[in-house]
Amino acid sequence: MFIEEIMELVELNPLRQSLVGLPGESGLSTEQRKRLTIAVELVANPSIIFMDEPTSGLDARAAAIVMRTVRNTVDTGRTVVCTIHQPSIDIFESFDELFLMKRGGQEIYVGPLGRHSCHLIRYFEGIPGVENIKDGYNPATWMLEVTAKSQELTLEIDFTDIYKGSELYRRNKALIEELSRPAPGSKDLYFPTHYTQSFFMQCVACLWKQHWSYWRNPPYTAVRFLFTAVIALTFGTMFWDMGTKMKRNQDLFNAMGSMYTAVFFLGAQYCSSVQPVVAVERAVFCREKGAGMYSAMPYAFAQVMIEIPYIFVLSAVYGIIVYAMIGFEWIAAKFFWYLFFMFFSLLYFTFYGMMTVAMTPNHHIAAIVSILFYGLWNVFSGFVIPRTLLFLLVFQLVKQQRIPLWWRWYYWANPVAWTMYGLVASQFGDVEDKMESGETVKQFVRSYFDFKHDFLGVVAVVVAAFAVLFGVLFAVGIKRFNFQNR
Repeated sequence: MFIEEIMELVELNPLRQSLVGLPGESGLSTEQRKRLTIAVELVANPSIIFMDEPTSGLDARAAAIVMRTVRNTVDTGRTVVCTIHQPSIDIFESFDELFLMKRGGQEIYVGPLGRHSCHLIRYFEGIPGVENIKDGYNPATWMLEVTAKSQELTLEIDFTDIYKGSELYRRNKALIEELSRPAPGSKDLYFPTHYTQSFFMQCVACLWKQHWSYWRNPPYTAVRFLFTAVIALTFGTMFWDMGTKMKRNQDLFNAMGSMYTAVFFLGAQYCSSVQPVVAVERAVFCREKGAGMYSAMPYAFAQVMIEIPYIFVLSAVYGIIVYAMIGFEWIAAKFFWYLFFMFFSLLYFTFYGMMTVAMTPNHHIAAIVSILFYGLWNVFSGFVIPRTLLFLLVFQLVKQQRIPLWWRWYYWANPVAWTMYGLVASQFGDVEDKMESGETVKQFVRSYFDFKHDFLGVVAVVVAAFAVLFGVLFAVGIKRFNFQNR
């Protein structure tokens, strides 16, 4: 009921299902964003609100709408302290009291405006030498003109001294002194926790918010579904029925190529597409965290968790289409192994993209960092150069002192290499069919790639661990790094 009251108060009901979007690109206009900002603060039900030039950057109509919202807020019994820049007559007269200072922060007038600014006008017109206001003239403009530094020099007066010698000043000081004394029996404010809700409730709230943010963002979610389905059909037709061919070495290379292409092509696309989304969400998070709404870890948890169901459905769509069209063996264990490795591969690519955004100032730099690691993952994936040959090559280069010894072990730190291990070993690691060379498929996979079917459990744990690792690093980056300029 309180939310509905706020929506009505700031006149946001017509925009109920709208996305906020990006300033100047999509979503709400500047005026609508300002009203939304006011609404977000009102939800906390504060007794006092500070606003810094809410009409800046708005035309006359938009400024009037925003100030009508401010006035509606005041009429609910809340105090609004608001700075204003060149207000119109209507906007200026919507204020109840004025705190006017000259350059240097010295007070000139602190008191009520009155109807049609009558109290303000009476005060300044009562000062000798000050020109009276003309009929229909904006009191805000007149007030600034008559109190300008040039006028002080002309009239040889100091408006600060005049105010400090006025009855209005003495009345304000007496009021401040009275309100500064605590009421008998009152206690200092004390809050047992930094945030109003528990960690669990913060996680639930952030997850709910992320759910609607993703659901109302078809350019990201729906396009990913369409892209995945199209790519699945494309790869399915390109590698049609290759899963049933295992007579030659090249047949296995082709099948492995379909897996490698899918993992890298889809993974890189998911990584790059999530980065601008997370960059926008991070800007919102910084603002809401600064307002004390929730901490970093619930937000990171929600951002990670909201991707999981989407990636699961996407990997299922791709896996079912491609598995059937390529013609891999229809055994339940192999089918679910294929879905498992595709799901966690696309998941760690997505989380990797999120992590790079959390660790860098913006998604442009994150994209550059991602491309750097794409190249390393590609070389050490075990497809371009099989692991057995890769280790032999590294060993020879180490002996010749061409590359450091450490690079021999980068294969094991490469998530794509583990994915390829799992996909190939789960599909071909236990096949006893004879090849043209005389050895079985199982023997070839073990001798050429060094992939063992009975090692699948460990591979599955490692692939899942990469997804968890990137998700945790994303949370750490969100919590520890702040790239805001102000």
